[in-house]
Amino acid sequence: MLAGKSNAASGDIVTSDEVQPDRFRLAAAMPDPAARRGRGATANPTGRHEPTRRERFADGWDRDEAPARLRTEVVPERSRRIITRNASPDLGFDRSINPYRGCEHGCVYCFARPNHAHLGLSPGLDFETRLFAKPDAAMLLERELSARGYRPATIALGTATDPYQPVEREHRITRAVLEVLARFRHPVGIVTKSDLVLRDLDLLAPMAAQGLVRVAVSLTTLDPVLARRMEPRAVRPGRRVETIRALAAAGIPVSVLMAPVIPGLNDHEIEAVLAAAREAGAVAAGSTLLRLPHELADLVRDWFAEHYPGKAERVFALVADTRGGGTYDAAFGRRFTGTGPYAEMIARRVRLARVRLGYPAAVAPLRTDLFAVPREAGPQLSLF
Repeated sequence: MLAGKSNAASGDIVTSDEVQPDRFRLAAAMPDPAARRGRGATANPTGRHEPTRRERFADGWDRDEAPARLRTEVVPERSRRIITRNASPDLGFDRSINPYRGCEHGCVYCFARPNHAHLGLSPGLDFETRLFAKPDAAMLLERELSARGYRPATIALGTATDPYQPVEREHRITRAVLEVLARFRHPVGIVTKSDLVLRDLDLLAPMAAQGLVRVAVSLTTLDPVLARRMEPRAVRPGRRVETIRALAAAGIPVSVLMAPVIPGLNDHEIEAVLAAAREAGAVAAGSTLLRLPHELADLVRDWFAEHYPGKAERVFALVADTRGGGTYDAAFGRRFTGTGPYAEMIARRVRLARVRLGYPAAVAPLRTDLFAVPREAGPQLSLF
């Protein structure tokens, strides 16, 4: 049943040949602090599409032995297509690739967590321990780029889950995708909070010299204690700043993304985060305001109850002030920025910090005119 094992730095990893939903759901009754040490979520609630709910409670039969720690399980997923299209006016791209579903970084605030409910899994601990990898991604991408009538535009890599999360060290799917994009001379924008992106400098630097790539590094805080609690398996903030520095030194346009800004928790760091990134060589900066769709609101409430109980009331009051009294507003034009005086103040602080720190007013767009299907990639040789 088990295809292989690896003792990676991020924890034990098991790769399974098939999905086993019942086995996955066993984790729903395992939110014990010792079992989930090193994980972001503090609970594993049943997904919203499931017909039944599970809750953990003391029945008097608890045992004294230490519970087994949750391991990361990676399941291969076979896809028909790898490029996902969108028509959202909020996004600066119309196509994206996510080599993985779920993310081992375990960021408690991740807006992609509720997507795991579509798989019959929990947006809680399942999201960061039950991962899906797309081993055919590079092959599918080559086929789609080679299709007659394909028109190039920047592909966003890692819009839902991090393409350089720890399991990428073993699976190397992101690397394979970049190799295809480099051969086709296709533009790509990467979002990550991992220093593993530096592994691929041999691909990224030549692409950057052709105007084909830019990288955004997610940096939510400079406080290593806070980062450890809310992003437990991501690299420490100082290392992310050094990743920005290394990318910039290699000639790769790099930006910093403070996402999310969490009212009452990390909002006081906006200017410091943008300053650290600018000093390291970032040429652009952006931010998004915390959004809590579906199960994410309760997950974050539970996390605050464990880590920052004294801040919870104020944080959620400020979230409500920016989300029309709720925890999420899905309307285009508002979902990333929020509304109201507090949201406007955050946006103004980001704008002023960019000006004061000397961030360029605009960054050159990536090139699409170099795109070409390699001769060996086409379905047949050209007659001309």
